[in-house]
Amino acid sequence: MTQEGRRKFLIEHLLLENHSKAKMPREVISQKRLLRALLNMRMPKTASEEFLQIQDEYLQEELRIKGVTDIADLRPIAPDTYLWQGDTTTLKCDAIVNAANSQMLGCFCPNHGCIDNAIHTFAGAQLRLECAQIMSKQGTYEPTGRAKITGAYNLPCKYVLHTVGPIVRGALTQKNEDELASCYNSCLAIADKYRLQSIAFCCISTGEFAFPNERAAQIAVNSVLKYKTDTKSNIKVVFNVFKDLDYEIYSRLLGANK
Repeated sequence: MTQEGRRKFLIEHLLLENHSKAKMPREVISQKRLLRALLNMRMPKTASEEFLQIQDEYLQEELRIKGVTDIADLRPIAPDTYLWQGDTTTLKCDAIVNAANSQMLGCFCPNHGCIDNAIHTFAGAQLRLECAQIMSKQGTYEPTGRAKITGAYNLPCKYVLHTVGPIVRGALTQKNEDELASCYNSCLAIADKYRLQSIAFCCISTGEFAFPNERAAQIAVNSVLKYKTDTKSNIKVVFNVFKDLDYEIYSRLLGANK
């Protein structure tokens, strides 16, 4: 089956599953947007082996087209510390960090630009189902500052660490700062528990959650350095940024800590 055939199969399957009468777009970009939207809105539930096989083949081919960046090919900015500006869903390392919401089920907003949306889209439907199973067993929303580990499915990394960062409403508080630091510590602790060799952090709580970029980066760098000093951990840490502003901030902060 061609990539176009896989894409159309997935769209038609999801439209039928949703009892939707929407028509198949002619343009490839519109088809891709529709497929992502349908995957974003799909509730956590099992899928047929045929659907999962074709979905996995489709996502793996999309990843091949985008290209994978291996942490082994990155140049450290400090010992066991890397700064990389790129798409976290294309990074090959032991674990990437997802800035999740308290439901821990991924972003349901069609084609939203958040990292939670991207990770769940390109990992595949299996990720949302695993998250739902974890949350059902837990029985409550995920507290801010904690983290959970799942498989990565169609992503090039081995695992995804999901952490709920603080939402800043109004002035930044000490509680906000402590909760953000806890996100980094929780992820690192889980990574060490599972004996992971590398972890890539996104800019947790910035953007939609309104944590100031400069202060968030300071807390991120300080938390990681303190954790590694206190625990003697040798884990490799990638600070993965998307915006030029964050790249400039982390470059300055990490340069000062060489």
